[in-house]
Amino acid sequence: MRRSSMILVAIAALAAGSATLAQIEGGSRGVAPVDGGGAFEVAGVTVDVGGKTAETARLAGWRLAQRKAWVQLSRRLGGGGALVSDGTLDQMVSGIVVENEQIGPTRYIARLGVLFDRYRAGALLGIAPNADRSSPMLVVPVQWSAGVGQVFEARSEWQQAWARFRTGNSTVDYVRPAGTGPDSLLLNVGQVTRPGRGWWRTIIDQYGAADVLVPSVRLYRQWPGGPVIGVFQARHGPDDEVLGGFTLRVGSTDGIPQLLDAGVARIDALYQQALRQGRLGADPSLTPPPDPNATPTPVPEAELIAEGGEGAGLAVSTGTTLTVQYDTPGTASVANTEALVRAIPGVRSADTSSLALGGVSLMRVVVDGDPAALQRELEARGYQVASSGTTLRIRRATPAEDGPG
Repeated sequence: MRRSSMILVAIAALAAGSATLAQIEGGSRGVAPVDGGGAFEVAGVTVDVGGKTAETARLAGWRLAQRKAWVQLSRRLGGGGALVSDGTLDQMVSGIVVENEQIGPTRYIARLGVLFDRYRAGALLGIAPNADRSSPMLVVPVQWSAGVGQVFEARSEWQQAWARFRTGNSTVDYVRPAGTGPDSLLLNVGQVTRPGRGWWRTIIDQYGAADVLVPSVRLYRQWPGGPVIGVFQARHGPDDEVLGGFTLRVGSTDGIPQLLDAGVARIDALYQQALRQGRLGADPSLTPPPDPNATPTPVPEAELIAEGGEGAGLAVSTGTTLTVQYDTPGTASVANTEALVRAIPGVRSADTSSLALGGVSLMRVVVDGDPAALQRELEARGYQVASSGTTLRIRRATPAEDGPG
């Protein structure tokens, strides 16, 4: 009797181990993202060119698409839209996406997308490639269909839509798991409903992220093969905060991929809006607590300075940190404004901490002495200055505002 019980326990353990192994090694579950490099993308570029052969016309169309796409990207990022050589473009272009094409014996008509390497294009335009992006955000896409929720337990249409999405033009730095290996065990519907920080810290550290995003969709099929309604929500953090939502509809089940692609784009827009509003910052509670056994960092002693030969006094020069808000219509305005502020007497450092081309950027300025002196110096250099605590908002004064000369 005892031997038979041991056999049953061994069989149960073997079955449990086999089930776990099957769940981890499922071959029909993972979908790797198509664009993991975060390239800048310019979509919808139309070309209509001719050539001696079909191949010649196609290559000419692709080269023309690169030029037109670069002009659009340069203007979008504040570079002015100036053309560069074809050789330079060949080094920056990382891919051509064929959206639609018609190839004739001597003619090529197409609508194309062009992918530019983020770092090379950013270097040429004089911008930091990731200056305007968020902290890394782990994406856990949840799909509900027929009352059943799933993430990576099986290959879902929602997961595939997120894998197809090109993240290069987004200000949100998405970390998209492929759904292979232990992903289905760590990231599931049960986990996204748990607010406990301890296990979440372990998970996001495993994926190199700072916080978690949970985009969800509920699919309602009206009848087999008929209309499908998708209810989308953009959720954030272990507390499952809802940042926004919307509803989309397609006429048949054949349109589900297009429905979900549109849903991903709309949810990305909601996340970008939340980032601009300051609602997508990393949750401080997800930062691991300090190690109580760690050796404290020594604090440097204050420097002893003798003044006037009459004795010695303690003087600690830490400076005052100010935040300067300034307009950045293009990349040139960033370097020019930083150089102007650094040249002001008493300014120890001036560096842009948050870049928003085409909008208002933030500069971290450390000054010695009275911070009001910085305001007076900026006004003397033609700026209008509005102060609120340690924040200064500066604008270039127009001739009308300066008054009659």
